[in-house]
Amino acid sequence: MPFISILTPTYNRGKLLLPLYESLKNLTFEDFEWLIVDDGSEDDTEQYALSWIAHNIENAEFPICYIKKSNGGKHTAINRGVREANGELILILDSDDTLPSDSLATIAQYYEQCKGYKDCAGVCGLMAHHDGQLIGTGFPKDPMYESALLFRYAEKGNVTGDLLEVYKTSVMREFPFPEIENERFCPESLVWNRIANKYKLFCFNKVIYYRDYLEGGLTSKIVRIRMNSPIASTMTYAEMLDYNISLKWKIRSAINYWRFRYCIKNKALKAPAVKWYWKAFQIIGLIMHLKDNK
Repeated sequence: MPFISILTPTYNRGKLLLPLYESLKNLTFEDFEWLIVDDGSEDDTEQYALSWIAHNIENAEFPICYIKKSNGGKHTAINRGVREANGELILILDSDDTLPSDSLATIAQYYEQCKGYKDCAGVCGLMAHHDGQLIGTGFPKDPMYESALLFRYAEKGNVTGDLLEVYKTSVMREFPFPEIENERFCPESLVWNRIANKYKLFCFNKVIYYRDYLEGGLTSKIVRIRMNSPIASTMTYAEMLDYNISLKWKIRSAINYWRFRYCIKNKALKAPAVKWYWKAFQIIGLIMHLKDNK
């Protein structure tokens, strides 16, 4: 059983996977497997994956598992990968990103300090662009053991930017992504917040992930994607309103709840209910919704 499962959900990103694969070959920590979950690609992703599997078997390198599924969205690919994973931890590595050579060694080092904690979901490190520029603020203490709801959204929470959460496989299986019919997207924060409401992360100020935001990726068109998956989007913001977080974040969540609730065209579908007083922000949400549609 490998220590960590690196899970890559991908869709029509065959050529972009090559730098990722090269970064995995350069890792100093070797106790891992790579799961490629192909979410119905129509390009040459399968040919790339099968050639790497053959090469790695021949050269006794790290195991690679290629899984092809029908297109359902990144969250469904993650769910499938989590079910298939053999590692104690899961690291989600997007198809256009890479890992520093010491990434897994650093993760293993910090996980050893916290793995016995009953309320530990895993570890969390920093992301940077490939040019080395840090994404976000980093943590106020190093190491820091805390719930992500507190360090991101509480009154004194001041941690911003993308982070790499590396979760226990058991925790990921406890909190799968909801798969909603006819919706191809579910915000990752919906599940990360559910985990954070029960568990904490062991956080450290070391870069363990390289990311750039490429044109055509999910990040570049996130508003339109959320509009096309309004049930998952409103579910995310409705749950934020029930967490013990700052008023600033609750107001932002209330506005976005209404913003995307107006995207529900099928009257048979129901957004999750929120308390009556959050209707105070309905008009702002409507204005943002109208701007989104221009």
